[in-house]
Amino acid sequence: MSVNKIILLGNVGKEPEVRYLDSGVAVANITLATTDRAYTLKNGTQVPEHTEWHNIVLWRGLAEVAEKYVHKGDKLYVEGKLRTRNYDDKNGVTRYITEVFADSMEMLSPKGQSTAGKSAPAAPAESTAGKPAAAPAAGEDTDDLPF
Repeated sequence: MSVNKIILLGNVGKEPEVRYLDSGVAVANITLATTDRAYTLKNGTQVPEHTEWHNIVLWRGLAEVAEKYVHKGDKLYVEGKLRTRNYDDKNGVTRYITEVFADSMEMLSPKGQSTAGKSAPAAPAESTAGKPAAAPAAGEDTDDLPF
């Protein structure tokens, strides 16, 4: 048995980048920042704050929700799975990127308030958690997608 699950709670780093594939399927990419607080060890050593950036991929309904309601600075709760892919850059060097393919997302910023100072429309009443259309369909090959 194996498990590939990640849970993140953080702040959106920039406006979502949303694309529609030729088939009409929406795909959104967002960056999410999670920060470990600074602290002091018993011996007096200070450990500084550390921010980690995560690449999040949202599919279908979740991508459409992100396009309408998610803005830079908003607080999000995301559950999903890790995927790593590689590509060759212009110099022929193989690069690797790790992404979180979101299965569910909860918007935690207060309605009508975005921490980026932008007035966001009110979020839909229903939760986006657990919607099966959010991730690629079972057996759908996502390795060939252009992102």
